[in-house]
Amino acid sequence: MSLLRSCPACGRSNRVPAGHLADVGRCGACHAQLRPLAEPLDATEAQFDAIVGAARVPVLVDFWAPWCGPCRTAAPEVEKAAKALAGRAIVLKVNTESQPALAQRFGVRSIPNFTVFRDGQPVWQQPGVLGHGQLEAAVLRAV
Repeated sequence: MSLLRSCPACGRSNRVPAGHLADVGRCGACHAQLRPLAEPLDATEAQFDAIVGAARVPVLVDFWAPWCGPCRTAAPEVEKAAKALAGRAIVLKVNTESQPALAQRFGVRSIPNFTVFRDGQPVWQQPGVLGHGQLEAAVLRAV
Protein backbone atom coordinates (compact mmCIF):
# COMPACT_ATOMS: atom_id res chain seq x y z
CA MET A 1 0.00 0.00 0.00
CA SER A 2 1.20 3.49 -0.83
CA LEU A 3 0.15 6.79 0.68
CA LEU A 4 -0.04 10.11 -1.12
CA ARG A 5 2.25 12.88 0.11
CA SER A 6 2.42 16.35 -1.38
CA CYS A 7 5.73 17.76 -2.52
CA PRO A 8 6.61 20.89 -0.51
CA ALA A 9 8.21 22.47 -3.60
CA CYS A 10 5.71 21.86 -6.41
CA GLY A 11 2.63 20.56 -4.59
CA ARG A 12 2.34 17.41 -6.70
CA SER A 13 1.14 14.22 -5.06
CA ASN A 14 3.67 11.42 -4.71
CA ARG A 15 2.96 7.79 -3.86
CA VAL A 16 5.14 6.73 -0.94
CA PRO A 17 5.17 3.04 0.02
CA ALA A 18 4.07 2.42 3.62
CA GLY A 19 7.51 1.07 4.53
CA HIS A 20 9.24 4.29 3.41
CA LEU A 21 7.33 6.97 5.32
CA ALA A 22 10.34 7.51 7.59
CA ASP A 23 12.78 7.76 4.66
CA VAL A 24 13.98 10.72 2.60
CA GLY A 25 12.73 10.52 -0.97
CA ARG A 26 12.46 12.61 -4.12
CA CYS A 27 9.43 14.11 -5.83
CA GLY A 28 8.65 12.31 -9.06
CA ALA A 29 7.83 15.60 -10.80
CA CYS A 30 10.42 18.19 -9.68
CA HIS A 31 12.91 15.91 -7.86
CA ALA A 32 12.80 18.04 -4.71
CA GLN A 33 13.51 16.27 -1.46
CA LEU A 34 10.55 14.64 0.30
CA ARG A 35 11.36 14.66 3.98
CA PRO A 36 10.34 11.85 6.33
CA LEU A 37 6.82 12.03 7.74
CA ALA A 38 6.95 14.60 10.56
CA GLU A 39 3.31 14.82 11.59
CA PRO A 40 0.79 12.34 12.93
CA LEU A 41 -1.05 10.46 10.19
CA ASP A 42 -4.75 9.67 10.67
CA ALA A 43 -4.92 6.00 9.74
CA THR A 44 -7.68 3.70 8.57
CA GLU A 45 -7.48 0.03 9.50
CA ALA A 46 -5.97 -0.86 6.10
CA GLN A 47 -3.36 1.91 6.36
CA PHE A 48 -2.57 0.94 9.95
CA ASP A 49 -1.98 -2.69 8.99
CA ALA A 50 0.16 -1.74 5.99
CA ILE A 51 2.30 0.79 7.87
CA VAL A 52 2.80 -1.22 11.06
CA GLY A 53 3.55 -4.33 9.04
CA ALA A 54 6.07 -2.68 6.70
CA ALA A 55 7.73 -0.08 8.94
CA ARG A 56 11.45 -0.47 9.49
CA VAL A 57 11.26 1.99 12.39
CA PRO A 58 9.04 1.97 15.50
CA VAL A 59 5.45 3.15 15.08
CA LEU A 60 3.79 5.21 17.82
CA VAL A 61 0.01 4.97 17.72
CA ASP A 62 -2.33 7.40 19.48
CA PHE A 63 -5.75 5.80 19.99
CA TRP A 64 -8.15 8.72 20.49
CA ALA A 65 -11.70 10.01 19.87
CA PRO A 66 -12.95 13.47 18.85
CA TRP A 67 -15.25 13.81 21.88
CA CYS A 68 -12.44 13.03 24.39
CA GLY A 69 -11.13 16.07 26.27
CA PRO A 70 -7.89 14.41 27.42
CA CYS A 71 -7.29 13.30 23.80
CA ARG A 72 -7.51 16.94 22.67
CA THR A 73 -5.07 17.85 25.45
CA ALA A 74 -2.63 15.15 24.28
CA ALA A 75 -2.85 16.07 20.56
CA PRO A 76 -0.23 18.88 20.63
CA GLU A 77 2.16 16.59 22.51
CA VAL A 78 1.69 13.90 19.86
CA GLU A 79 2.44 16.48 17.14
CA LYS A 80 5.63 17.56 18.94
CA ALA A 81 6.72 13.93 19.28
CA ALA A 82 6.07 13.31 15.57
CA LYS A 83 8.28 16.27 14.63
CA ALA A 84 11.06 15.23 17.00
CA LEU A 85 10.96 11.60 15.83
CA ALA A 86 10.81 12.28 12.07
CA GLY A 87 13.00 9.76 10.29
CA ARG A 88 13.34 7.61 13.41
CA ALA A 89 9.68 6.65 13.90
CA ILE A 90 6.23 6.98 12.35
CA VAL A 91 3.35 8.45 14.35
CA LEU A 92 -0.21 7.34 13.63
CA LYS A 93 -3.52 8.49 15.07
CA VAL A 94 -6.39 5.99 15.21
CA ASN A 95 -9.85 7.41 15.80
CA THR A 96 -11.54 4.77 17.97
CA GLU A 97 -14.98 5.98 16.87
CA SER A 98 -14.36 5.34 13.18
CA GLN A 99 -11.93 2.40 13.67
CA PRO A 100 -13.39 0.46 16.65
CA ALA A 101 -12.01 -2.89 15.45
CA LEU A 102 -8.44 -1.63 15.83
CA ALA A 103 -9.09 -0.43 19.37
CA GLN A 104 -10.65 -3.77 20.23
CA ARG A 105 -7.81 -5.74 18.62
CA PHE A 106 -5.26 -4.07 20.91
CA GLY A 107 -7.36 -4.03 24.09
CA VAL A 108 -7.84 -0.26 24.20
CA ARG A 109 -10.33 0.35 27.00
CA SER A 110 -9.54 3.97 27.84
CA ILE A 111 -8.33 6.86 25.73
CA PRO A 112 -6.01 8.45 24.99
CA ASN A 113 -4.01 5.27 24.74
CA PHE A 114 -0.53 5.11 23.28
CA THR A 115 1.07 1.98 21.82
CA VAL A 116 4.52 1.52 20.29
CA PHE A 117 4.93 -1.18 17.64
CA ARG A 118 8.22 -2.69 16.54
CA ASP A 119 8.45 -5.31 13.78
CA GLY A 120 4.65 -5.34 13.59
CA GLN A 121 4.16 -6.21 17.28
CA PRO A 122 3.14 -4.02 20.24
CA VAL A 123 6.09 -3.55 22.60
CA TRP A 124 4.72 -0.83 24.91
CA GLN A 125 1.27 0.48 25.80
CA GLN A 126 0.19 3.26 28.16
CA PRO A 127 -3.21 4.93 28.65
CA GLY A 128 -3.58 8.55 29.76
CA VAL A 129 -2.21 11.92 28.74
CA LEU A 130 1.56 11.86 28.24
CA GLY A 131 4.00 14.60 27.34
CA HIS A 132 6.01 14.54 24.15
CA GLY A 133 9.17 13.68 26.08
CA GLN A 134 7.54 10.59 27.56
CA LEU A 135 6.27 9.53 24.13
CA GLU A 136 9.68 10.05 22.52
CA ALA A 137 11.39 8.06 25.29
CA ALA A 138 8.97 5.15 24.86
CA VAL A 139 9.66 5.06 21.12
CA LEU A 140 13.43 5.30 21.53
CA ARG A 141 13.39 2.43 24.04
CA ALA A 142 11.79 0.31 21.28
CA VAL A 143 14.76 0.94 18.98
